[in-house]
Amino acid sequence: MATYTITLSAAEDKALKSVALSAQDWIDNAIHERCRIAIDEIVNAEVQRKLAANETISGSKEDIVLAADIESAAEREARLEAELAAQTQGS
Repeated sequence: MATYTITLSAAEDKALKSVALSAQDWIDNAIHERCRIAIDEIVNAEVQRKLAANETISGSKEDIVLAADIESAAEREARLEAELAAQTQGS
């Protein structure tokens, strides 16, 4: 399990409190919802990949995500930057 901490300026905190009954609840909800969307995207991609390979898939959504061989956003960005640099040097 990971724990993240954010820091808001006084203006950001005041602004968030003007639209949310609880800043912490709003932040928790926003993060959990984005994670739910990413989990669904990963599970759907894994199901499609397994179907195309005529493989079976089992387990909970969490099991499928944890077993999936996926790039993190940082890894993907580094790979794309390296590919772009290689293309630029090859031109």
